[in-house]
Amino acid sequence: IARGKSGETPTAEALVTRAVAAMGGMKRFVSRGDVVVVKPNIGWDRAPIHAANTNPDVVAAVIKLAFDAGAKRVVVADGSCNDPHRCFQRSGIWRTAYALGAEVILPAEHRFRTTRMKGEVLDEWPIFTTLVDADKVINVPVAKHHNLAKYTAAMKNWYGVLGGRRNRLHQNIDTSIADLATFMRPTLVVVDAIRVLMRNGPQGGNIDDTKVMNQVFATVDQVAADSYGCTLIGQKAENMAYLKMGHERGLGTMHWQNLRVKEV
Repeated sequence: IARGKSGETPTAEALVTRAVAAMGGMKRFVSRGDVVVVKPNIGWDRAPIHAANTNPDVVAAVIKLAFDAGAKRVVVADGSCNDPHRCFQRSGIWRTAYALGAEVILPAEHRFRTTRMKGEVLDEWPIFTTLVDADKVINVPVAKHHNLAKYTAAMKNWYGVLGGRRNRLHQNIDTSIADLATFMRPTLVVVDAIRVLMRNGPQGGNIDDTKVMNQVFATVDQVAADSYGCTLIGQKAENMAYLKMGHERGLGTMHWQNLRVKEV
Protein backbone atom coordinates (compact mmCIF):
# COMPACT_ATOMS: atom_id res chain seq x y z
CA ILE A 1 0.00 0.00 0.00
CA ALA A 2 1.68 3.21 -1.19
CA ARG A 3 0.57 6.47 0.36
CA GLY A 4 1.80 10.02 0.37
CA LYS A 5 3.62 11.17 3.50
CA SER A 6 1.62 13.67 5.52
CA GLY A 7 1.71 17.04 3.79
CA GLU A 8 2.96 15.42 0.57
CA THR A 9 0.91 15.20 -2.62
CA PRO A 10 2.73 12.41 -4.41
CA THR A 11 2.45 11.91 -8.16
CA ALA A 12 0.55 8.88 -9.43
CA GLU A 13 3.80 7.65 -10.94
CA ALA A 14 5.57 7.80 -7.56
CA LEU A 15 2.76 5.86 -5.86
CA VAL A 16 2.58 3.16 -8.54
CA THR A 17 6.37 2.81 -8.61
CA ARG A 18 6.54 2.51 -4.82
CA ALA A 19 3.73 -0.06 -4.63
CA VAL A 20 5.14 -2.25 -7.43
CA ALA A 21 8.70 -1.98 -6.04
CA ALA A 22 7.42 -3.22 -2.67
CA MET A 23 5.99 -6.27 -4.51
CA GLY A 24 9.48 -7.05 -5.82
CA GLY A 25 9.41 -4.83 -8.93
CA MET A 26 7.76 -5.29 -12.33
CA LYS A 27 10.52 -7.64 -13.55
CA ARG A 28 9.08 -10.20 -11.14
CA PHE A 29 5.90 -10.22 -13.23
CA VAL A 30 6.88 -9.25 -16.77
CA SER A 31 9.59 -11.02 -18.78
CA ARG A 32 11.53 -9.79 -21.80
CA GLY A 33 9.46 -10.20 -24.96
CA ASP A 34 6.08 -10.50 -23.20
CA VAL A 35 2.85 -9.16 -24.66
CA VAL A 36 1.28 -7.39 -21.69
CA VAL A 37 -2.35 -6.30 -21.48
CA VAL A 38 -3.11 -3.47 -19.08
CA LYS A 39 -6.80 -3.55 -18.15
CA PRO A 40 -7.97 -0.28 -16.61
CA ASN A 41 -11.58 0.66 -15.97
CA ILE A 42 -12.54 2.77 -19.01
CA GLY A 43 -16.24 2.08 -18.65
CA TRP A 44 -17.66 5.58 -18.49
CA ASP A 45 -17.85 8.84 -20.43
CA ARG A 46 -16.36 10.72 -17.48
CA ALA A 47 -13.34 12.95 -16.87
CA PRO A 48 -10.59 11.87 -14.43
CA ILE A 49 -11.88 14.23 -11.72
CA HIS A 50 -15.10 12.19 -11.48
CA ALA A 51 -13.10 9.07 -10.43
CA ALA A 52 -15.36 6.73 -12.43
CA ASN A 53 -12.48 5.46 -14.61
CA THR A 54 -8.90 4.58 -13.68
CA ASN A 55 -6.66 7.65 -13.35
CA PRO A 56 -4.74 8.01 -16.66
CA ASP A 57 -1.50 8.77 -14.79
CA VAL A 58 -1.76 5.45 -12.92
CA VAL A 59 -2.25 3.66 -16.25
CA ALA A 60 0.76 5.53 -17.68
CA ALA A 61 2.98 4.48 -14.78
CA VAL A 62 2.02 0.80 -15.20
CA ILE A 63 2.70 0.98 -18.96
CA LYS A 64 6.15 2.51 -18.32
CA LEU A 65 7.05 -0.17 -15.77
CA ALA A 66 5.95 -2.94 -18.16
CA PHE A 67 8.10 -1.55 -20.98
CA ASP A 68 11.03 -1.04 -18.59
CA ALA A 69 10.74 -4.70 -17.54
CA GLY A 70 11.18 -5.74 -21.19
CA ALA A 71 7.63 -6.10 -22.55
CA LYS A 72 7.60 -6.37 -26.34
CA ARG A 73 4.08 -4.93 -26.64
CA VAL A 74 1.82 -3.26 -24.12
CA VAL A 75 -1.86 -3.23 -25.00
CA VAL A 76 -4.51 -1.15 -23.20
CA ALA A 77 -8.06 -2.43 -23.65
CA ASP A 78 -11.47 -2.46 -21.97
CA GLY A 79 -15.07 -3.19 -22.91
CA SER A 80 -16.72 0.15 -22.09
CA CYS A 81 -20.33 0.58 -20.90
CA ASN A 82 -20.82 3.99 -22.56
CA ASP A 83 -19.62 4.72 -26.13
CA PRO A 84 -16.01 3.39 -26.19
CA HIS A 85 -14.60 6.25 -28.31
CA ARG A 86 -15.93 8.82 -25.84
CA CYS A 87 -14.84 6.79 -22.80
CA PHE A 88 -11.29 6.21 -24.05
CA GLN A 89 -10.90 9.89 -25.00
CA ARG A 90 -12.59 11.60 -22.07
CA SER A 91 -10.89 9.35 -19.50
CA GLY A 92 -7.55 10.67 -20.78
CA ILE A 93 -6.30 7.08 -21.11
CA TRP A 94 -6.20 6.87 -24.92
CA ARG A 95 -3.92 9.89 -25.30
CA THR A 96 -1.68 8.93 -22.37
CA ALA A 97 -1.24 5.30 -23.46
CA TYR A 98 -0.64 6.20 -27.10
CA ALA A 99 2.02 8.76 -26.13
CA LEU A 100 3.99 6.02 -24.34
CA GLY A 101 3.93 3.65 -27.32
CA ALA A 102 1.21 1.32 -26.01
CA GLU A 103 -1.46 -0.02 -28.37
CA VAL A 104 -5.00 1.04 -27.56
CA ILE A 105 -7.64 -1.49 -28.59
CA LEU A 106 -11.33 -0.64 -28.44
CA PRO A 107 -14.00 -3.33 -28.28
CA ALA A 108 -15.24 -4.32 -31.77
CA GLU A 109 -17.44 -7.24 -32.72
CA HIS A 110 -14.68 -9.20 -34.49
CA ARG A 111 -12.58 -9.15 -31.32
CA PHE A 112 -15.07 -11.28 -29.37
CA ARG A 113 -15.43 -15.05 -29.46
CA THR A 114 -17.91 -17.23 -27.63
CA THR A 115 -16.09 -19.11 -24.90
CA ARG A 116 -17.08 -21.77 -22.39
CA MET A 117 -16.40 -20.19 -19.00
CA LYS A 118 -17.81 -23.02 -16.86
CA GLY A 119 -19.14 -20.62 -14.24
CA GLU A 120 -22.33 -20.92 -12.20
CA VAL A 121 -23.92 -17.97 -14.04
CA LEU A 122 -21.38 -17.45 -16.82
CA ASP A 123 -21.56 -20.59 -18.91
CA GLU A 124 -20.96 -19.62 -22.56
CA TRP A 125 -20.28 -15.98 -23.19
CA PRO A 126 -18.63 -13.69 -25.79
CA ILE A 127 -15.13 -12.83 -24.54
CA PHE A 128 -12.95 -9.87 -25.60
CA THR A 129 -10.04 -11.94 -26.97
CA THR A 130 -7.51 -9.07 -26.67
CA LEU A 131 -7.78 -9.38 -22.89
CA VAL A 132 -7.29 -13.14 -22.71
CA ASP A 133 -4.71 -13.79 -25.45
CA ALA A 134 -1.82 -11.91 -23.84
CA ASP A 135 1.17 -13.39 -22.00
CA LYS A 136 0.48 -11.26 -18.92
CA VAL A 137 -2.59 -9.33 -17.75
CA ILE A 138 -2.26 -6.47 -15.28
CA ASN A 139 -5.56 -5.47 -13.72
CA VAL A 140 -5.56 -1.70 -13.05
CA PRO A 141 -8.99 -0.81 -11.62
CA VAL A 142 -10.15 2.27 -9.76
CA ALA A 143 -11.57 1.80 -6.25
CA LYS A 144 -15.13 3.11 -5.97
CA HIS A 145 -18.68 2.66 -4.74
CA HIS A 146 -21.08 0.55 -6.82
CA ASN A 147 -24.84 0.77 -6.32
CA LEU A 148 -25.42 -2.98 -6.91
CA ALA A 149 -22.16 -4.64 -5.86
CA LYS A 150 -21.58 -2.12 -2.98
CA TYR A 151 -17.92 -1.73 -4.00
CA THR A 152 -16.06 -2.27 -7.26
CA ALA A 153 -12.39 -2.56 -8.17
CA ALA A 154 -10.30 -5.64 -9.01
CA MET A 155 -12.82 -8.50 -9.33
CA LYS A 156 -15.63 -6.45 -10.85
CA ASN A 157 -13.21 -4.86 -13.34
CA TRP A 158 -13.27 -8.13 -15.33
CA TYR A 159 -16.76 -7.20 -16.57
CA GLY A 160 -14.85 -5.40 -19.34
CA VAL A 161 -13.87 -8.83 -20.69
CA LEU A 162 -17.48 -9.66 -21.54
CA GLY A 163 -19.47 -8.86 -24.66
CA GLY A 164 -23.15 -9.63 -25.06
CA ARG A 165 -25.89 -8.33 -22.81
CA ARG A 166 -23.97 -7.81 -19.60
CA ASN A 167 -26.89 -6.08 -17.87
CA ARG A 168 -28.60 -9.50 -17.68
CA LEU A 169 -25.92 -10.49 -15.15
CA HIS A 170 -26.91 -7.77 -12.71
CA GLN A 171 -29.71 -9.95 -11.30
CA ASN A 172 -27.00 -12.26 -10.01
CA ILE A 173 -24.14 -9.82 -9.76
CA ASP A 174 -22.16 -11.44 -6.94
CA THR A 175 -21.99 -14.89 -8.54
CA SER A 176 -21.15 -13.40 -11.93
CA ILE A 177 -18.27 -11.40 -10.38
CA ALA A 178 -16.95 -14.55 -8.69
CA ASP A 179 -17.29 -16.49 -11.98
CA LEU A 180 -15.35 -13.81 -13.84
CA ALA A 181 -12.58 -13.75 -11.24
CA THR A 182 -12.37 -17.55 -11.48
CA PHE A 183 -11.93 -17.29 -15.26
CA MET A 184 -9.52 -14.31 -15.27
CA ARG A 185 -6.46 -14.65 -13.05
CA PRO A 186 -4.36 -11.47 -13.10
CA THR A 187 -0.57 -11.47 -13.21
CA LEU A 188 -0.70 -8.41 -10.94
CA VAL A 189 -3.35 -6.06 -9.56
CA VAL A 190 -2.56 -2.33 -9.19
CA VAL A 191 -5.49 -0.43 -7.67
CA ASP A 192 -5.95 3.31 -8.18
CA ALA A 193 -7.24 4.89 -4.96
CA ILE A 194 -5.88 8.36 -5.67
CA ARG A 195 -9.36 9.87 -5.94
CA VAL A 196 -12.14 7.57 -4.77
CA LEU A 197 -15.84 7.76 -5.70
CA MET A 198 -17.50 7.36 -2.29
CA ARG A 199 -21.15 7.18 -3.42
CA ASN A 200 -23.36 7.17 -6.54
CA GLY A 201 -21.04 4.71 -8.29
CA PRO A 202 -20.18 3.31 -10.72
CA GLN A 203 -20.69 6.38 -12.97
CA GLY A 204 -20.78 9.20 -10.46
CA GLY A 205 -20.61 12.60 -12.11
CA ASN A 206 -20.59 14.87 -9.09
CA ILE A 207 -17.13 15.87 -7.88
CA ASP A 208 -18.54 16.22 -4.34
CA ASP A 209 -19.03 12.44 -4.31
CA THR A 210 -15.26 11.89 -4.61
CA LYS A 211 -12.54 11.98 -1.97
CA VAL A 212 -8.81 12.39 -2.55
CA MET A 213 -6.96 9.53 -0.80
CA ASN A 214 -3.60 9.54 -2.62
CA GLN A 215 -3.17 5.78 -2.43
CA VAL A 216 -2.16 3.01 -4.80
CA PHE A 217 -1.99 -0.63 -3.70
CA ALA A 218 -0.55 -3.64 -5.48
CA THR A 219 -1.04 -7.36 -4.91
CA VAL A 220 -1.30 -10.70 -6.70
CA ASP A 221 -4.49 -11.48 -4.75
CA GLN A 222 -7.61 -9.95 -6.27
CA VAL A 223 -9.81 -11.00 -3.33
CA ALA A 224 -7.47 -9.36 -0.83
CA ALA A 225 -7.29 -6.25 -3.03
CA ASP A 226 -11.06 -5.78 -2.82
CA SER A 227 -11.27 -6.81 0.85
CA TYR A 228 -8.86 -4.01 1.73
CA GLY A 229 -10.15 -1.58 -0.90
CA CYS A 230 -13.77 -1.72 0.24
CA THR A 231 -12.72 -0.37 3.65
CA LEU A 232 -11.80 2.91 1.92
CA ILE A 233 -15.48 3.61 1.31
CA GLY A 234 -16.53 2.37 4.76
CA GLN A 235 -17.55 -1.12 3.65
CA LYS A 236 -16.61 -4.44 5.31
CA ALA A 237 -15.42 -7.50 3.40
CA GLU A 238 -17.81 -9.77 5.31
CA ASN A 239 -20.77 -7.77 3.93
CA MET A 240 -19.70 -8.44 0.34
CA ALA A 241 -21.10 -11.69 -1.06
CA TYR A 242 -18.71 -11.88 -4.02
CA LEU A 243 -15.67 -11.59 -1.74
CA LYS A 244 -16.95 -14.50 0.36
CA MET A 245 -17.45 -16.54 -2.82
CA GLY A 246 -13.98 -15.67 -4.11
CA HIS A 247 -12.50 -16.64 -0.74
CA GLU A 248 -14.43 -19.93 -0.65
CA ARG A 249 -13.39 -20.77 -4.23
CA GLY A 250 -9.74 -20.34 -3.27
CA LEU A 251 -9.16 -17.33 -5.53
CA GLY A 252 -7.54 -15.42 -2.68
CA THR A 253 -8.18 -14.39 0.90
CA MET A 254 -10.69 -11.92 2.27
CA HIS A 255 -8.55 -11.67 5.43
CA TRP A 256 -6.07 -9.25 3.91
CA GLN A 257 -4.74 -8.32 7.37
CA ASN A 258 -3.20 -11.81 7.60
CA LEU A 259 -1.01 -11.23 4.55
CA ARG A 260 2.40 -9.59 4.74
CA VAL A 261 1.23 -6.02 4.23
CA LYS A 262 3.89 -3.47 3.43
CA GLU A 263 3.03 0.21 3.74
CA VAL A 264 5.37 2.45 1.78
